[in-house]
Amino acid sequence: MPIEYGDSTAIFREMVGVDEAEDLLQWLHNKAHPRIDLSECTHIHPANLQVLMAAATMIVAWPPDPTWRQWLESALPKTRGDL
Repeated sequence: MPIEYGDSTAIFREMVGVDEAEDLLQWLHNKAHPRIDLSECTHIHPANLQVLMAAATMIVAWPPDPTWRQWLESALPKTRGDL
């Protein structure tokens, strides 16, 4: 499963495709303080990126690849207490 949903944290694993965007949006909508872990993410479809951008969700872990991390950090908010 590309996204593993926990009580308050969603872990993105490897390639997260367009099919996950609707479930992600629903999960974020139903959580008071959702958190996102991107440490295992190697690709994210733009639909999921747009959901994360619109939700301004806290990122608690970034990918280890510096180029991929920099690209994601430039698109996602960094003012929500992310590491």
